[in-house]
Formats: sequence, C-alpha cells, structure tokens
Amino acid sequence: MTTTLYLIRHGESLGNIQKIFLGNTDWDLTELGYQQAACTASVFENIHVDAIISSDLLRAYHTACPIAEQKGLPIETEQDFREIFAGKWEGGAFADLEQAYEQDYTVWKTDIGRARPTDGESVLQLHARILSALQRTVAAHEGETVVITTHATPIRVLCTGFSGLPIEETAKTPWVSNASVTKIVCEDGVFRVEYTDKHDHLGDLSTRLPANV
Repeated sequence: MTTTLYLIRHGESLGNIQKIFLGNTDWDLTELGYQQAACTASVFENIHVDAIISSDLLRAYHTACPIAEQKGLPIETEQDFREIFAGKWEGGAFADLEQAYEQDYTVWKTDIGRARPTDGESVLQLHARILSALQRTVAAHEGETVVITTHATPIRVLCTGFSGLPIEETAKTPWVSNASVTKIVCEDGVFRVEYTDKHDHLGDLSTRLPANV
C-alpha cells in the first residue's frame, strides 16, 4: 500500500528576512510568506488530501492554513516536525554566529551532516526525531495522502536518507526554498523521494536561504 507525503517548507519568515537563526524560536511569516502559502495551496487544487499535519511553530502552521481552508480539513500539530533546536544559536544573527561560534558554525556551513548547533540538537538527532514522526504519520494514515508543513533542515535530512546517503553526507543535498513542495512516497515501509523543491508555483515570489546558512 502506498502512502503519499507532501513536505512543504514554511513560507518566508520574519527570521528569514532578518537573517536570524530561528530554530525553535517561534516567529511568524512575513507578508510575503503569507502570499507564498496561498500560492502553495494552488498546487493541491486537484490533489486529494486526507490529512494535514504541521510543526507547531507559527511559520509552519500558517503555511498550512490556506491548504486546510481549501480542503476543509483540520490541521494537526506535531512538535516533532519542528526545525532543529539550535541551543545557543537560537535567535542569533547568522553573521554574529559565524564569529561567536566559529568552529561549530563552520561545521554547520561546510559539513552539516556532522553538525551540532552549540548546546543544541545534532543533525543526526534531528533526523532520528523527524524520521520517527514521519513513520508514525504513515502508520496512522496508511494508503492516504498527507500534507506536512515543516522546515528546511528536516526536509534536507529526510531527503538525504531517502536518497540512500548516510545522514553525515547531508551537505550533498541542497536546501529547499520557502513554500516549496517535496513529494515522498512510502510503499511497504520503504520511503522514496519523487521530487524535491518544487517552487515554480511561486514565480517571482520565490525566496531561498542566504549563502551563510
């Protein structure tokens, strides 16, 4: 039996435009982020959706809202779909983090699969958390189609693992853009990435992470 999962990265957030490492810090979308969320709902106009699950952080939840309204479905929140917990980096400006935590932040930028934000969650721990949440989702919605609104690092590490690479090689997997769609299918417990970072629906509204993340 095939379960279809659409992973959506949240729209542009206030942290994105201020170049802040949010992690679990709960900042909302920008006005553009709300527009991106509305555009992303258009992707699902002709796709049947059985359930919508969101990270409990505002930027992900509000990205899910237009799809939920379109489909007449409730949004289930799941804390385990949050972004990585960034420890001492939470709420810090990227430029400041590069200087204050040079060694740890250099690993993040160059070898993210082996990274751990200072006093925070490692990327390996994040992957274990996100994968467990996804497996629980499949068990609860076997044979269904589920939309999940989440964050950049969770999508990146899941796509790394499902592509057959060890999580330590996550640097080989690109970041996805704001409000982009990644499609994953699970057949008999085996996950497969069908496509990543679909964002053509956004047109000129598309935005990405800066180079120093």
